[in-house]
Amino acid sequence: MLQIFVVTVPFFALIAAGYAAARSGALPLAAIPGLNVFVLYFALPCMLFRFGAGSPIAQLLDAGVLLVWGACALAMVALTVALSRNERIGWNDAAFGALVAAFPNTGFMGVPLLVALLGAQAASPMIITIAFDMIVTSSVCIALSRLDGADEHGAGKAAREALRSVVRNPLPWSIAFGALASASRIALPAPVDRTIAMLADAASPAALFTIGAVLARSAVLAREHRASAVVAAAIGGVPAPRPVEAPMRDVLPVVVLKLVVHPLLVYAAARAAVASGLPLSPASTGVIVLLATLPSASNVSMLAERFGADNGRIARIILWTTVAAFFTFPLAAGWMK
Repeated sequence: MLQIFVVTVPFFALIAAGYAAARSGALPLAAIPGLNVFVLYFALPCMLFRFGAGSPIAQLLDAGVLLVWGACALAMVALTVALSRNERIGWNDAAFGALVAAFPNTGFMGVPLLVALLGAQAASPMIITIAFDMIVTSSVCIALSRLDGADEHGAGKAAREALRSVVRNPLPWSIAFGALASASRIALPAPVDRTIAMLADAASPAALFTIGAVLARSAVLAREHRASAVVAAAIGGVPAPRPVEAPMRDVLPVVVLKLVVHPLLVYAAARAAVASGLPLSPASTGVIVLLATLPSASNVSMLAERFGADNGRIARIILWTTVAAFFTFPLAAGWMK
């Protein structure tokens, strides 16, 4: 267990550093989109390309990983929506709550953390899960979010928008090009290969620092919104409105679903798949179970804001899963080991 903490603590320390930098103002909020662009469009694609190119093509086409992870992701979406919808939470908020329950922070956090913990062989199952979550899980949840009827074009338009965002996302393309390089055994020119390697090496610290900064930005913006409301109320001579925040009863259940139910479901599904004869190695089982114990993906907050969901609730879920994972992930890793 101590060895696992030695590996995991620096990763969470980088997240804490990014949070402190943005919360204190040392990192301007206006700089955070630039960090996101660097990580999403330069560093992470190079990291995923290198892992894909260095993995045997058979590992990138592992049907066992795809079926188990995909079935569990869709089950988590259905379960979270069923448990979340009430008089306060409609389809829009329930759908994005389901997305943070089913979509772990694999790209920004999982890839560097699990490779450091388990070695480069952990990359292949992660690449499969990233592709599924970005293409299928996200599209399903965005389509569900339109069932409130707030969008005149409905779920069909939302699904098309989700697919277009996948096409514009560089991560699936980097995975595809990495798989192509693995299948064709293409050797890149040395200067190009070295450039890609340098960007890939920068992905881990930059991505983790950015996670912390993004989480802090939500807290800073909420604080500024409350302060502006107080000033406006004072000028107008009326009592300041009490800030509306998502109650913990709408946040905590999703945190538990993400960090407890999701990994247990993946573990049970993997055991059932192996028992039924599906080819799923113990190493791949360990990787996907640990992926399920990761905190929620930070990019869901941006999607929720774009589609008009309660972004405050989503940001709180992401924050609490990230804080709690500091304790739950090492426990899960020790148990799986």
